[in-house]
Amino acid sequence: MDATGGVSETNEANAPMTVGVAISIPQPWADTLDAVRASSGDPLAAVIPAHLTLLGPTDIDADRIDEAEARLAAAAGTHAPFAVHLRGTGTFRPVTEVVFVAVATGIGECERLATDVRRGPLQRDLHYPYHPHVTIAHDVPTEALDRVYGELADFEALFTADHFTLYVHGSDGRWRPLRDFKLTGERTGGSEGAKETDGVLPPPTP
Repeated sequence: MDATGGVSETNEANAPMTVGVAISIPQPWADTLDAVRASSGDPLAAVIPAHLTLLGPTDIDADRIDEAEARLAAAAGTHAPFAVHLRGTGTFRPVTEVVFVAVATGIGECERLATDVRRGPLQRDLHYPYHPHVTIAHDVPTEALDRVYGELADFEALFTADHFTLYVHGSDGRWRPLRDFKLTGERTGGSEGAKETDGVLPPPTP
């Protein structure tokens, strides 16, 4: 606060902000996942769109956001687009009360990308080993967790992850996209994007 009771420009520039980095789930699957999460009674369904987390909520000083964006741009430039296959459900119970849609293809790519994202101003220690997933229920009654676990047991989605997004957490609790970062690295052998033929998804990668 300054002498007049307002927030000084210096303090405002250095104030911490909470950011996150994620791969958004494209349509039509995003609406399905968001609706199921909302039906579980999870209040976060209204403020967090369906996503694969690369960097969980992380506090940084506002005056380092340009540095953070530069780090993310550098990471995006060294990773190529990759196939993501979501299939079925999993849970972290009893460690945490979470049900999620599992990643069948793209785990290694997500792990390597997440490691590169968590550097410089975005470096942070992890409470648990990184495990890419799409949360569909969190900290809701057991009955709701069991229901969504079964409801999406046969869920499948196949798409190409060609960018990730930097999000900022607002005072109203919502996560808003700040900037997208396109993956522009060169593909290596076996790293082809997801493909569709006549609207039919190819068979899952073993």
